[in-house]
Amino acid sequence: MHSLVKDLMTTTVVTVQPATPFKEIVARLMRHKISAVPVVDHDQRVLGMVSEADLLLKEEFPEPDKDIPLFWTKRARLDRAKAAAAVARDLMTVAVVSIAPEATAAEAARRMHTAGVKRLPVVERGRLVGIVSRADLLKVFGRSDADIRREILQDVILGEFMMAPSRFFLHVRDGVVVLQGRVERRNLLPYLVRAVQGVEGVVRVEDRLTYDLDDQGADRVMTSPWVRV
Repeated sequence: MHSLVKDLMTTTVVTVQPATPFKEIVARLMRHKISAVPVVDHDQRVLGMVSEADLLLKEEFPEPDKDIPLFWTKRARLDRAKAAAAVARDLMTVAVVSIAPEATAAEAARRMHTAGVKRLPVVERGRLVGIVSRADLLKVFGRSDADIRREILQDVILGEFMMAPSRFFLHVRDGVVVLQGRVERRNLLPYLVRAVQGVEGVVRVEDRLTYDLDDQGADRVMTSPWVRV
């Protein structure tokens, strides 16, 4: 089972319009206990995001009308411009990283990590349909140990690898999986461990597996350039 963004996201999204004033943005963040809001047009198309970091630039640059030193970087000049802003369109970050509702939780987590953001607008056909946060993605680790164990035995070992669950001893506690038993061929070991690690809710896998047939040595012989066929 792989949770999709559409199953984890918040569908009632707090948004602002491009002309929403600075103080109204602050009020909405405080009222809803959130740290950022999407800026949308009348068709619910995402134009940008305004975060607490954008708003706090007013504290960092309390005198936005002063002359800008020549040595300032482009980033510092952009931050200074935001500090002087009074409405959402001038405060927002335009390069918005978004995600589709059909994406998996793992894909959303990777995108958040790569972009260095805490939340992603969920966009379908160009329009905002939800928002997913780090806290939403962490919900997958709320699965019970019994559910995790059942999925590993039935969907991974039996369904994906077509091996008898009776060949394995499987213990799951607090998401930590102890995987013990015998696979048919040594080459299967890393694939099985990787598949178990990919089960949602698994925190760590302790690999105590053994094998019936060492087929790695046979592969090395067959692929050696010194062996005549």
